[in-house]
Amino acid sequence: MMSADLPTPRPAIRTRTKRDLWIVGALAVLAAAGLYGISRATDWADIGARLASLGALQIAALLLLSLLNYALRALRWHLFVSSLGFSLPVRRNILHYLGGFAMSVTPGKIGELVRVRWLARDIGAPLERAAPAALADRASDLAALAILLSLCLALSATIRGGLPVALLALGAAFAATHPQLLATLIQLAHHLTGRRLPRLMARLRRAALSLDRFAKGHVLGPALALGMAGWAAEGYAFHLLLDWFGADISFARALAIFIFATLAGGLTGAPGGLGGAEAAMVALLTLDGVALETSLAATVLIRFTTLWFAVLIGMVAFPFAERQPHGGKT
Repeated sequence: MMSADLPTPRPAIRTRTKRDLWIVGALAVLAAAGLYGISRATDWADIGARLASLGALQIAALLLLSLLNYALRALRWHLFVSSLGFSLPVRRNILHYLGGFAMSVTPGKIGELVRVRWLARDIGAPLERAAPAALADRASDLAALAILLSLCLALSATIRGGLPVALLALGAAFAATHPQLLATLIQLAHHLTGRRLPRLMARLRRAALSLDRFAKGHVLGPALALGMAGWAAEGYAFHLLLDWFGADISFARALAIFIFATLAGGLTGAPGGLGGAEAAMVALLTLDGVALETSLAATVLIRFTTLWFAVLIGMVAFPFAERQPHGGKT
């Protein structure tokens, strides 16, 4: 079905979208206020001096590494969409993926599922046919982070609590990339809970089995490679930033701290991991002997060049992704 034959988005959906964007902006202000409040317990002038010590080229390098992460993961999204048998131009899939970043600070990143709505609309298919791409995207991110964290822990000193987190993430990633196993675990959970919520459990099982087409080597291998390279780029940016601030932290250690903080923030369920990720990052850096002022300055800047930079890009791309395309077919 050509997308031109599809009805335009309903006003109610657009109203919710605008409301969500206002929520994102409010959360950004609250996050900035929270970090400022933390910094009041230290020397704010010292933190400001560290941030001001960076030149324009250094800031540009951090942003470019983040852009590399977004680009690689957007290409992975295109791979997932193509694996579903949908033929959308790569530029359209990249636009969908970047636009979804505007919803990164919704609880559990659930707002990023707007990508599924855009995909379903553009190909003229039900949401259920497009949803597996979002599930594969989450599973691939989890797998990439788990593998990187495990490698980092093997190459650097152990982070307290890092091994259990790495093992849990690896276990979850293994299940997520083995659909039959995941479906079996969901079925087992259904039995252990007294067969409650049968419809929900049936949907979860169908969703798990829908990942089967992404578990094949020609899809899973490149997807993991793209995800690992993308997240490693942001971890390298964190390493560069710490080095510029005079902190003697190896790349493996910096990457482990960055990934651990990312996973810790996700486990809190807070929008964008706000609060949890920052607290974990500052705590781990401080335990490594990094001065609190340096830890705070590095955390503030790396969260801006990763999370909030993504949100800004998403807000720019969102209106273009929301527009009805002129083409697009299955």
